[in-house]
Amino acid sequence: MELLWLVVVGSLIMVLHGVWFGRPVLRNLKYSRQFSKMRCYAGDELEMIETISNEKRISVPWLRLEAMMPASFIFRTGSGMDISQGNIYQNHKSIFTLKPYNRITRTHPFVCSKRGIYRMDTATMTGGDLFGVWRSTKPIPVEMSMIVYPSLVSIEDMPAIYQVWQGEVEVSRWIVEDPFLILGVRPYGAGDPMNRIHWKASARTGELQVYKQGWTADPQSWIIVNIQESADMWSVVTRPELIEQALRFAATAATDAIGRGLPAGFAHNGYRADGGRDVLRIEPDYGTPHLEMLLEAMAETELKCLVPMEQFLQDEVKWSEEEQQVRSYLLITSYVSAAMEYEIMRLQEQGHRVTILPVEQLKRKTEAVGA
Repeated sequence: MELLWLVVVGSLIMVLHGVWFGRPVLRNLKYSRQFSKMRCYAGDELEMIETISNEKRISVPWLRLEAMMPASFIFRTGSGMDISQGNIYQNHKSIFTLKPYNRITRTHPFVCSKRGIYRMDTATMTGGDLFGVWRSTKPIPVEMSMIVYPSLVSIEDMPAIYQVWQGEVEVSRWIVEDPFLILGVRPYGAGDPMNRIHWKASARTGELQVYKQGWTADPQSWIIVNIQESADMWSVVTRPELIEQALRFAATAATDAIGRGLPAGFAHNGYRADGGRDVLRIEPDYGTPHLEMLLEAMAETELKCLVPMEQFLQDEVKWSEEEQQVRSYLLITSYVSAAMEYEIMRLQEQGHRVTILPVEQLKRKTEAVGA
């Protein structure tokens, strides 16, 4: 009889505990997830910050948060999460216990190992009482998008021909200053007229600053990446390390050119993550916002060919016939076919410069560095 009463009382306690703690377990809970940066370069170390708060007077015995993350986000060992690793995604589990009106913040360091645009939509919250009588689950919308640019290569590790292209573009610009093209400010130099002094910038820095002007002869610098790894390749890339290296070279060239006040554009003959069916062409322009646009386009490049490179160059020949602007092409490719050589010769006959930046011979010698 005593055993029966013990079972009855114990069962009643478990039910009451479940009703009191388990039923309202997910009420008035707030969860947020943030990253220390929403844009970064491959290889950068970031932090994911989770914050969860219990805004009611009842404790939460246990709470489990689950979220799918890209497999390329490499979390540091001992980051406070249980991680189930897959080839494309990884499942993260975090366990919390919350007192009434309590907030917990956890920081998880990780490294973005690969370029790309990563979208994270939801997390799943599950909680209940200690005895498992009551359990509740609900999804939490977490609208986030992380853009990971290709990592940069040090200029010293770029192929030697890059220095030639860099010098040709730089020299060809020094013709006549354009008084209507203002690129920024620079320190005052001997011979600068007084009407070019930027007085606000001078007062802010404590030394004379003058307007930095562009040049009427700035050539259009086009950085082109060939997504094909060989002349007979079609559709999906089978040696992705070659194209990834090409995109790292492109990111470095764009950052270098725009950093020196030169306009730069970008194009490639592959697909894009946003589903665009036209060949990507971003016209040359100046400034940090334009550089971010180029790097984002490189981040979302898919390793799948849209049109052959010879067709791409043939279209360039047609478009350039309608324009009078001299262009300087930097073609980053792992091969040059006879058909490509013919189209390159036609571009050169139109007065454009075409520099071939090889990929394969240096793919093992270069080391990526963060921005």
